[in-house]
Amino acid sequence: MPLEILVTMVLVGIIVIAILLHFTGWSAPVLMTRETASKAWSRHDPDSRILDARPSANGHAALIDTDKGLGLVWCFGADTIARPLAECSLVDHAQGLRIRFADFATPSVLLRLSDKEREDWRSQILAASRSPQPPAATEQREQTHA
Repeated sequence: MPLEILVTMVLVGIIVIAILLHFTGWSAPVLMTRETASKAWSRHDPDSRILDARPSANGHAALIDTDKGLGLVWCFGADTIARPLAECSLVDHAQGLRIRFADFATPSVLLRLSDKEREDWRSQILAASRSPQPPAATEQREQTHA
């Protein structure tokens, strides 16, 4: 089979699959409710116990309060991403709040929040970062095997 025909068939196939996924609803962004945010966090961190889930007004992100500290779940297309908020930095943005993580794999995320919601989330994140967190697993191991 000539290469031109093979390339054309592959490109048409990819385009058709993308269109089918879009029109059947499989590409729709996840809307965060307490339930969906809790399920998303449990999928990313099954060892933590969820105490509370607070979705944003637009449903694209949620603050998750766990026994290990505060975390954030946000939608990334039809999937979700979850990260703990330990050692993060907050930067105000015209559209909401930018969170920069200590994790190099997830440098930052822009949360689109109203002004009131931005201040509420900022105060919750800062309050959680000031409260004492349980020691990390490596610290516990060093203490028990010293």
